[in-house]
Amino acid sequence: MYRRPLSSGFGKPQAASAEAPTPRAKPLKRPLQARAKFTVQAIYDAFVRIWRSDGWGGLTTRAVALETGVSVGTLYDYFPSKDALLSGYVRHCMDTLLQAIEAQAVQASGLTWRQRVQTLVRLSCGVRAPELPWFDPEMLLLEARIAEPKHHRRVHDELLAAWTRVLDACDDLAPRPRPATVQALHLAVWGGRRYGLLVKLSQPEAAEWALEMERVCVAALQGGAAGLQS
Repeated sequence: MYRRPLSSGFGKPQAASAEAPTPRAKPLKRPLQARAKFTVQAIYDAFVRIWRSDGWGGLTTRAVALETGVSVGTLYDYFPSKDALLSGYVRHCMDTLLQAIEAQAVQASGLTWRQRVQTLVRLSCGVRAPELPWFDPEMLLLEARIAEPKHHRRVHDELLAAWTRVLDACDDLAPRPRPATVQALHLAVWGGRRYGLLVKLSQPEAAEWALEMERVCVAALQGGAAGLQS
C-alpha cells in the first residue's frame, strides 16, 4: 500500500509525484438498493448535524462515520473524502428539489396555473420549503472545490426542464410563454436565490423576496410587460 523509502545510496530520490494521490472529490457511487439509500441518508443527516455544530472546518469523514454509526470503510465506499461528501450532499439537495417540483407543481392535480407557478417559485427560492434539505451559504463558497462549469450547466438544464414541465402542465394558461421567457424567469429566481445566500439575507428578507418573485413570475406569464405594470 505505502511505498517504502529507498535506502541511502541506492536508486534515485523519489519524485514528488510518487506521493499518495489526492482523495477523490466526487462520490464513488450512488445508492440504488433500499438499504444503501437508508445508509447514505443517515450519512447526510450526520453530515448536517456536524456541520451545524462545528462548521466545515470541524467536519471530518471519521466524525461523520462515528456520528452515523457506520465504519469508516463503509463511508468510504460512497464518499472517499470530505469534498466527495460535500459534492454528494449538494447533489442530494438538487435531486430533492427536482423531485418536490415534480410532485407538487407538475403531477399534483386540481391546481390552477397560478398555484403551480407559485409552488414552483416557492420551491426554487428555497423559502417556506421545509420539505427541502438544509443548505448553508458556505457551501456556495466551497463550490470551486467540487463543481466545474459543466456541473453548473447541468443544474441549469435540469431546472429549466423542470420549469418547462410545470408550464406544460398549466392547461389553463394562455398564451403559452416563449422559451426565452421561461429561461429568463428561471435565471432570475435561481440566480437571486444564490446571491441571497451569499449576502446572507435574513429570513424575513428572504421571505419577502420570494413573495415578490412569485408576483413577478405570475405577472410576466399572465401578460408580459403589461402584466408587470399592473
